[in-house]
Amino acid sequence: MSYCNAINTMSGDRKALHQAYHDHLYGFPIHDDNELFCRLVLEINQAGLSWETILKKEASFRKAYSNFNLKKVAAYTEADRERLMGDAGIIRNRLKINAAIENAQTILGLQKEFGSFEKWLEHHHPKTKEEWVKLFKKTFRFTGGEIVNEFLMSIGYLPGAHTDDCAIQKRILKTKPMWLKR
Repeated sequence: MSYCNAINTMSGDRKALHQAYHDHLYGFPIHDDNELFCRLVLEINQAGLSWETILKKEASFRKAYSNFNLKKVAAYTEADRERLMGDAGIIRNRLKINAAIENAQTILGLQKEFGSFEKWLEHHHPKTKEEWVKLFKKTFRFTGGEIVNEFLMSIGYLPGAHTDDCAIQKRILKTKPMWLKR
């Protein structure tokens, strides 16, 4: 099976970790708002670090952030912020923790206005990377160009997650709704 070059150059446990993400998650559309929020939080936490670090800590992130339940995270208190700052299983960065909580609150507002976070994304599609970055910076906390680009690539809204000859890219194209193929 033909894979993206990055996967082909890895070996052992490292390859297994990345390949699981590559083959089953990266570039595939996500239809659950809690999982979209999860991916946004993970991408924000990756800033300045390797994606491998985030993949290794994903289970700890899920536990620390109430399995990315938007309503629960949006209601986090100062005690929750301190609990997260003390959790060695996640990235203990106050700006990133505050962004996760505030972004959960923002997404709840988008759900009220658009019906869901996914519908908010659909409402704005298609956009260029630059247009998406501007919109995200206006809407969310801690969302610079690379974070927005990786988030949107990872959920199929921007191209580039896989090479055209990657077998997974062919699977993704079969699962994408027509409107997302634009």
